[in-house]
Order: sequence, then C-alpha cells, then structure tokens
Amino acid sequence: MGNRLSKIYTRTGDDGSTGLGDGTRVDKDSLRVEAMGTVDELNCSIGTLLCHSLPEETRSELINIQHSLFDIGGEICIPGSTVITPDRVDKLEHLLDTLNQQLTPLKEFILPGGSPAAAACHQARAVCRRAERRTYSLAKVEEINPVSLKYLNRLSDLLFVMARHINKTAAIADVLWEHERSK
Repeated sequence: MGNRLSKIYTRTGDDGSTGLGDGTRVDKDSLRVEAMGTVDELNCSIGTLLCHSLPEETRSELINIQHSLFDIGGEICIPGSTVITPDRVDKLEHLLDTLNQQLTPLKEFILPGGSPAAAACHQARAVCRRAERRTYSLAKVEEINPVSLKYLNRLSDLLFVMARHINKTAAIADVLWEHERSK
C-alpha cells in the first residue's frame, strides 16, 4: 500500500466543508460529519483507556473494538458502504455475557469511578452513547448500516460492564450512588 496521507493539510476545508470518502463535499457541521467525528472521538477515548493497566484479555478486545470503530467511521465516511456485519455484534454480546457473569448483580446505580482505568472506561461509555445518538440522528435522514447502530448500542453496554470488570480485577469497589447523600 502506498502513502495514503502524504499531505496532511489541503486547505480545501477552509470554506467550512469537508470531503467524504466518495469525493463529495459536505458542511463540516452536517449530521454525517458529526456522527463520523463522534465515532472517532470514541475511538480516541478507547485509545486513552488502553494507556491504563488492564487485564490482557480486556486490552485485546478493546484493540479489536478500535478496529471495528474505524470501520464504522469508514461506513459513515463513504455513504452506502457496509463493513460491519452481525457477527461483530454477536461477538460483543458474547463478551458482554461472559464478563457480566463474573460480576455480582447490581442492586444500586453506580457512579463512574473506582480505578483510573474504570473511570476512563466509563468516559468511553458516555462518548459511545453520544456516538450512537449522532449516528441514529443521521440514520433518520440518510441510509446507515443498521448493524453499526446495534454495534454502538451493545458497545455502550459492554463498556459499562467492562468498567465494573476492571474495578473487580483491580480489587476496587464500584462507586455506589447514594440517593440520600445529595439531600
């Protein structure tokens, strides 16, 4: 493969537009660019999470997830393209079930926190939910791979469970929400 990014700045976006993967130009604040950018932000959040000490199996799965998020970004960037398939959603669901079985059932809401890695995982979860909202907004007006929407939805659930798993592995308790504390 040749040099794909040999020139980083092109000046073509100085007018408030940006190019999509199919060559069309759209406004930088379009729903498509907003969805694409938020998926990229989610990938960056997971990259930050990977800078923490994590169980090796969690690290490996997060790297796979980063690749899938890059694929979702590509789908959004190239209207009509489809890369994400149902087997990727199935894989998230299997991992979600496996990790959740190892945790005690929740009886209270939890707050983001515990270990630094779990807090970073909760941050990624919140960004994932925003990425899902932005992509869903786009899907209301343009065709988007529905499997990618399912993937983002399962991923936010997985990141919640993964944060709890990270705390459990570090022998740090989840931070429970205390309803009466705010009174």
